[in-house]
Amino acid sequence: MTTAYRHWEILERSQSGPFMDEDDFLPKHFTPTLKKLIKKYEIKYDPENPCPTDDAMADRIWQAAWELFRDVGYYNTDSHRLIQVTDEEIREALYMAHDQYWVGAGKDAVLWKHRQIEDMDPPFCIMSPDITCDEQYHQSMCMAYLKEPLLDGICGPILEETFGHLIESSGPTEISGCIQHITNQKLAARLLGRPGTFMVAVGTAEHDSGQIAVSNEEWGVQKSDARLVGSLTEFKTADTLLNRSLHYAQYGCYTGNLTGAIYGGWCGGSEGTAVTTVAYSLIGLVIHGAVFNQHFPFHLNYGSNTTRELLWPIAMAGQALARNSKLLHTSNGFANAGPMTEMLFRETAVHAMVSTVTGWHLWEMASTRNKYKNRATPLEARIGMEVGHAVARQGLSRAEVNEIAKKLLAEYEDHAADAPIGCEYHECYDVAKAVPTQEHFDMYRRVKDEIADMGIEFPY
Repeated sequence: MTTAYRHWEILERSQSGPFMDEDDFLPKHFTPTLKKLIKKYEIKYDPENPCPTDDAMADRIWQAAWELFRDVGYYNTDSHRLIQVTDEEIREALYMAHDQYWVGAGKDAVLWKHRQIEDMDPPFCIMSPDITCDEQYHQSMCMAYLKEPLLDGICGPILEETFGHLIESSGPTEISGCIQHITNQKLAARLLGRPGTFMVAVGTAEHDSGQIAVSNEEWGVQKSDARLVGSLTEFKTADTLLNRSLHYAQYGCYTGNLTGAIYGGWCGGSEGTAVTTVAYSLIGLVIHGAVFNQHFPFHLNYGSNTTRELLWPIAMAGQALARNSKLLHTSNGFANAGPMTEMLFRETAVHAMVSTVTGWHLWEMASTRNKYKNRATPLEARIGMEVGHAVARQGLSRAEVNEIAKKLLAEYEDHAADAPIGCEYHECYDVAKAVPTQEHFDMYRRVKDEIADMGIEFPY
C-alpha cells in the first residue's frame, strides 16, 4: 500500500491551501524555518569525518526534517498555494509504507527492500548514465548498461533528438523521443536475455505528456517498472508534476520521487542539505505516494556530490532514514570528472562506499556533473556497484569506510573545480559491440586494484 489513496486530498490542498507569493516562499518561509531547526536540534557538520557515526545526530536530523515538512508545507508554483500536512498524516503514511517491493517481471524480477546502517545485504543497484546522448549511440549505450551483471535496474540515457529533430518539451517531438527511448531500452533488454529488467523510465520526458504517452504494457513502460516525479528547488511543485504522480498511481506502476537539495543555495551548508534531503523523502511518500526516493544533493558551484561537504549530508541523511523509517531510498552519485579518468573511478567508489554503509541503495553514476553529452559509461557505474557489494558483504563499519574514504578523497578532492572531462562514450567503448576498449578496461582494473589494497574485498 502507498499513500496514493490521498492524492485527491493533496490535489485539493494544492489549489486551496494558504496563499503565498512565490518570491516570499524561500527567503521568508523555507530558509528561516530550516535555520531555526538546525539550531534547535544542534546539527553540526564535521569536515574531518565524511562518513560519521553519530546516531544521536541522525535521529535529530530526522526530527528536524519532519518538522520542516510539517511547518513549511510544499509550494505549488501554479496556484501559489501551500500544501500543508499534519503530524498524524505523516505518521499514517509511514505506517502504511512497505519496506520491500518486487520490481521488474518474470525471471528478472528483483526484491528491493529497506536497508539498515552497516547492513550486510548488498544495495539495490540502479545504473544510469544520467546524461544526454546522441541518437546514434542510444541503443548501444542501453545495451552496454544492461550487460552489467550487478544491475538490478536501469534508467537509460536521455535523447535530445528524435529522427534528427530537436526534442521540444510538451510537443510532438517529445512524445516521439519518449517512445523511441523506451523502445530502444526494452529492445536492448530483450536482445540481451533480460526482458523483464526493472526500468525507471523515461528520462527523455520533460513534460507530463511525454510520460503519459509511454504508459503501455505491450511496448512501453510497464506496471512492473517505475517512473519519477521531480521537485522544483526547493520544496516546490507544479501542476505538471502533480499530474505525473496522479497518472502513475492510476496506471499502476511504481512511483519514485526525484530530488536534489542544493548545498550553497537555500539549504545553506551541509547541515541544511542533510535535513532537506530527509524531508524530501517524507514529501515523496505523503505528497506523491512514492514507493522510493532518489536523492542527489549537489554542490551549487561544482554540481557534484563526491566531496566531503556533500558526502557528510548523504551519510547523515541515509542514517536518519535507515534508523527512523522503513522507506526505500537511492543515493544518486554526481561526479566531477568524466569517463576514462582515474578520478571518476575514485569519486564513484567513495560515493558508493559511504552511501552503502549508511543504509542507502545505489544509483550510479552521473559523470562530469551530467553536463556533457555522451560522457558516461557503464564502467564507472560498475566499480561503484562492486564497491557497494563488497562493503556490505564484508560487513565494514562506518568508521572503517570513513578511513578508506579519506584516503581516496586525498587523491581527487583538490581537483573538484578543474576535474578532467575525459572521453565520450564512443571514444572508450566499442559502439557496435557495446563493450569497453582495452585501454578503458585496464584503467578500471588499476583503480579497482588500488581500492582493494585499501581494504575493500571485492567478491570477484
